Amino acid sequence: MDWYYSKHGNQFGPVDGDELRRLARQGGILPQDLVWNITLGGRWIPASAIGDLFPITLSTPPPISNQAVVTQLQNPTQSATPPPSVFRQKIQRFFAPVTAVFLVGFKYLAELKFLLPVLKTGGTMILSIAGYAMLWGWRFGVGFVLLIFVHECGHLVAAKKCGLKVGAPIFIPFMGALIALKEAPKNAWIESQVGIGGPILGTIGAAVCEGIFLLTENPLYRALAYTGFFLNLFNLVPLGFLDGGRIVTALSPWIWLLGFVILAYLTYLHFNFLLLLILILSVPRLFSLFREKSDEERRYYEVTPDQRLIMAGMYFGLIAFLVFGMRMTHIAV
Repeated sequence: MDWYYSKHGNQFGPVDGDELRRLARQGGILPQDLVWNITLGGRWIPASAIGDLFPITLSTPPPISNQAVVTQLQNPTQSATPPPSVFRQKIQRFFAPVTAVFLVGFKYLAELKFLLPVLKTGGTMILSIAGYAMLWGWRFGVGFVLLIFVHECGHLVAAKKCGLKVGAPIFIPFMGALIALKEAPKNAWIESQVGIGGPILGTIGAAVCEGIFLLTENPLYRALAYTGFFLNLFNLVPLGFLDGGRIVTALSPWIWLLGFVILAYLTYLHFNFLLLLILILSVPRLFSLFREKSDEERRYYEVTPDQRLIMAGMYFGLIAFLVFGMRMTHIAV
């Protein structure tokens, strides 16, 4: 049976009979304290009125008068319904395990924080696949996003090889993907290596798709191969934050002007908001060509003749291969 007891105007409980006796033995409940259970109806009685609660030999102050009992009964906070502390205890009992689960989960998430980049990349990949699937079907959507992922992994590998800290790829539906460099390249040679890493691995991914087509004759893979070759070739336009714009920093930044003309012409022939956005975002870097540079900026573009020759061979050779790949995989309609 549940008991409630009152001390100094505050109410406590419920407690069972054994707990009530334990409190009495330890002095948690004194004989003059009031107690109540459901069998008493609207009456609170002194604890000393319960025969087996206190030993007879216990020397205690006399119990409070009946008038005090009446006063307690007239107090609106005293009622036959469970006192407010019961509700508070129920709330505590509910939230205690929830809080414990939260704290344990937070601890393990902190230890598994390496999963966050995986979740970030995986989540944005799924969103991109869903977007492309609405236009071209889920099979092509999956293959297309995987080709973009392979391309971005090329940048990731190149950046790691150059000793740069880099974040996991993030996908932006209908705009591609990007990796965030957590530190800027120290010179144009490193920037060009990071820039060309994506198109090289992306071209390999497109070539694999063409190889699968030759083995299976499934036209999906030829379509993916052609799309992969085209996207990597487009990224080699030497302008702004496109891969080509980063690569030619090791050749000559003035090539950006040629890239601007090429992209402006493409925008004129096939207007697209994304092309226009690239042109606009490239303008500040073009303006930097015409202002006086500091010694540190001039040193940034210092590249040895051998490095310039190597990057030029890789850049123009990759362009030639991608043009050939597009012609080979083009499906006449």
